[in-house]
Amino acid sequence: MTSTHAHADALAHLNPAQREAVLHFQGPILVLAGAGSGKTRVLTTRIARLIEEHGVDPRHILAVTFTNKAAGEMRERVARLLGEEPAGMWVGTFHAIGARLLRREAALAGRTASFTIYDEEDALAVVRRVMERLKISTKQWTPKAIRVAISDAKNALVGPEEYASLALDPLSRAASQVYTHLEPTLREANAVDFDDLLVLPVRILQGNADRLAAYRARFQFILVDEYQDTNRAQYQLIKLLGGEHGNVLVVGDDDQSIYGWRGADIRNILDFEKDFPSAKVVRLEENYRSTPEVLELANTVIRENTSRRGKTLRATRRSGEKVTVVGSLDDRDEADFVAEEITARRRAEPSLSLGDIAVLYRTNAQSRTLEEALRRRGIPYRLVGAVRFYDRREIRDLMSYLKLIANPADDEAFRRAVSVPRRGLGETTIDQLDGIARAAGVPLLVAATRADLVEGLRPAARQALGGFAALIERFRARAADAAVDELLRELVEEIRFADHLKAEGPEGAERLENVRELITSAAETVADEGGELGLTPLDHFLQRASLVSDFDRLNPDADAVTMMTLHNAKGLEFPVVFITGLEEGLFPLSRAQEEPEMLEEERRLFYVGITRAQRKLYLTHARSRRRNGEIMPSMPSSFLRPIPPAMLEQRSTIRLRGSGQSVLPQPPSVRRPGIPVSRPVRGSDPDVDASQDAPRFVKGERVRHARFGSGTVVELSGVGRDMKVTIDFDDEAVGRKRLVVAYAGLERGWD
Repeated sequence: MTSTHAHADALAHLNPAQREAVLHFQGPILVLAGAGSGKTRVLTTRIARLIEEHGVDPRHILAVTFTNKAAGEMRERVARLLGEEPAGMWVGTFHAIGARLLRREAALAGRTASFTIYDEEDALAVVRRVMERLKISTKQWTPKAIRVAISDAKNALVGPEEYASLALDPLSRAASQVYTHLEPTLREANAVDFDDLLVLPVRILQGNADRLAAYRARFQFILVDEYQDTNRAQYQLIKLLGGEHGNVLVVGDDDQSIYGWRGADIRNILDFEKDFPSAKVVRLEENYRSTPEVLELANTVIRENTSRRGKTLRATRRSGEKVTVVGSLDDRDEADFVAEEITARRRAEPSLSLGDIAVLYRTNAQSRTLEEALRRRGIPYRLVGAVRFYDRREIRDLMSYLKLIANPADDEAFRRAVSVPRRGLGETTIDQLDGIARAAGVPLLVAATRADLVEGLRPAARQALGGFAALIERFRARAADAAVDELLRELVEEIRFADHLKAEGPEGAERLENVRELITSAAETVADEGGELGLTPLDHFLQRASLVSDFDRLNPDADAVTMMTLHNAKGLEFPVVFITGLEEGLFPLSRAQEEPEMLEEERRLFYVGITRAQRKLYLTHARSRRRNGEIMPSMPSSFLRPIPPAMLEQRSTIRLRGSGQSVLPQPPSVRRPGIPVSRPVRGSDPDVDASQDAPRFVKGERVRHARFGSGTVVELSGVGRDMKVTIDFDDEAVGRKRLVVAYAGLERGWD
């Protein structure tokens, strides 16, 4: 088939809205492309038409995507339509395009064309060196936390001077000092970090009118995919290049904007016409992916959002099964249901492969229970965008302590445990200790306790090693009969592991959630399996964890269930999808209830999850869920509230029905308020008048709530029945809550 025929054939297969977008020639155009609406076909056919029908030289076309894979696919599809490679066309991710531009204009950024691009590890090393030079404690602020703060500033196009004027809290002030010295350091090394690939091209174009004019003349037609995910720097780059001629086509879906937490700004797509007043707007609403039942649910859910352009997905596929909502007794019951339903569906539908099934969740910490349920039934699975639970860094760190406690001869566990959190023991010291231990024929832990062996080390190192060895010995004594979850809680507290993780910045919160899941896992192991003959609880737990870690690693192409967070699912599709953990406080996260913008982003994330399903969608929630090793009551997500019951198939697990709790509580907005059952603080009964003899809370006091767990009092107001208390709960998913003391049922003195 000739290229002309291929192009004409491609045009003939477009629906009216797609054709309108493709046939548009000059001037700005916003294509609101709903999930599964064929946006890639629109982009590639438009590029081919610009070249084939309008005679545009490929050199004058710039196409920007968000993944290297998407860029490669776009180039291949255009080549097929044209019958040859579009020579001279720039196609790539924002970072790839930025690097290409920067190589050409390196001198304007104080580099040569052979500059090095630092990866994350390199960038962290530079930040660490600058911190050491400025005498900023890496114990107080980790290089990772400083790096994240600077990265956020760069992507928002906030320079060092402006950032310094905005730095009010201690972390920001420390980051500001590093930020000021970072660019000269990178320049001296003839290097850039990943963020510079976006920021420096913008600065070059803003500061050099001749270069801006040259690139505007070069890129006369610009196409941008996933425009709803652009941050400030990416938005500014497109505005600079396309702002004069206006031949800019952006494709995106405001309903799938889910990366606000990493700098993406939904206003870029919502306000596109403010930058390009003459813009044409085309809506792609025909969905080629999902059944009418799935799309009806998606439309119903997303209508609750107010910050959106508005569109309604229409199915092109035939009707199928209803969406199924499943209530379960707890998170293990939920995981068992998922595993059993996968088995049942495959038995009833032999053509359904495991690769056709996806299990989605809000946080990575939820994967452990699901993984174990699949493993028990021998169902292969693979994790996308995450390592397996017991392979995660923070889990391996704590497991190294447990292994050393159980087996003092485990030198590898010693090496890892002794370095986390930092104790002032560098690699040189540990290497010296290793030589000493080898010469004496004893394990590292034993060598660390022998004064005659370590006398040649510096005093601070001897003291740190002695303290660490004493810590391990104390926990060895405790491990003889203590439950493993108790042991872990005490260990996390003793080594201040939570502080260590929180110092990493935003990523630390999720790592801390994984630690809580490890404690939950330990509690369940002891309670459910009771150990084996001859094994202590710790021995049994470590054996079980080792088996999970050593489970056959799956080939990416193997037939396996795909498991991932909802964020990682974007852009993918599966015949059968499970969205798990649809509970208030988990999805949406509890802190979103007080932030309307965040709540809408959480709802968009739910919408993304729904629209991954082609034929069958399951939504699951649990009546209770283990958090930090304890069972906490939960209720269905408020996202389920606007869905008409007739739209859904309602199911409950056998365990939930057998518990007598099959009638689940309503979401918060329609739930009848009640008083939680717990051991109340004296004087908190609403029927008892407050007196000056009744105990009062004070700031900094530790308390416990039956549902939200332990926390710290940060603010008090009112007296008697009207007394209110603001608490920062340890569970990051709960966050800060303001409660009425009379109804909260708080217990004091919890650590």
